[in-house]
Amino acid sequence: MTMDRTLTDILDAAAHGHFPPPDGGTTVVPQPSRRDAGVIAFTGHSVVFTDEDPQWVRRTLATLDCDSLAATMNPRFLGALLDRTRRCMDTIDLLTVASCLAGPPPLQLSELADADHPREVRSRRRRDDIRVWAAEGGVVVLGRGVAGRWEAAVEVDDERRHRGLGRALATAARHLVPDGQPVWAQQAAGNARSVRAFQAAGFRPVGAEALLLQT
Repeated sequence: MTMDRTLTDILDAAAHGHFPPPDGGTTVVPQPSRRDAGVIAFTGHSVVFTDEDPQWVRRTLATLDCDSLAATMNPRFLGALLDRTRRCMDTIDLLTVASCLAGPPPLQLSELADADHPREVRSRRRRDDIRVWAAEGGVVVLGRGVAGRWEAAVEVDDERRHRGLGRALATAARHLVPDGQPVWAQQAAGNARSVRAFQAAGFRPVGAEALLLQT
């Protein structure tokens, strides 16, 4: 299926609850930037964002011996795409989004200037315009990621876990995102604690995402 839309258009629509049709198809769109390439699987429809030949993408998907609805997240396809693009990836994430919230965050935060927190260091490969706020026992990071969307990540110190701080930090991200924009977050599917924290903070699942990183 061909959709005359950019990845930005597709993500903006998904943030407001409007998704590609669940027709079992795959949409191939250009990368929104040199940095960002990957796959997003929505319900019954996938979006591959790459500057590679769309016909190569479709031919490769057609060769897979698997459920067609799972083809874009099949390890053989992702491996072929990684080899062709000479990129790497970490894992397949649950992709979630939440609307912004008015007013101050629900906990006391202080913004860190020129922070060198490990979470920020990791974010630099994936995001621009990174800002970091610290709370007692954790941090929340905001930055512009795929297609310029605002993305949040949180980190909780080991001794502060199981006390609701992750949920509070994720909620804070909804207050901190500028310009009334939605805020996105990815959680590894196996990280149940993070998934629960973000969903408790009002982030709703919209799909799965495999982000291909530059080497």
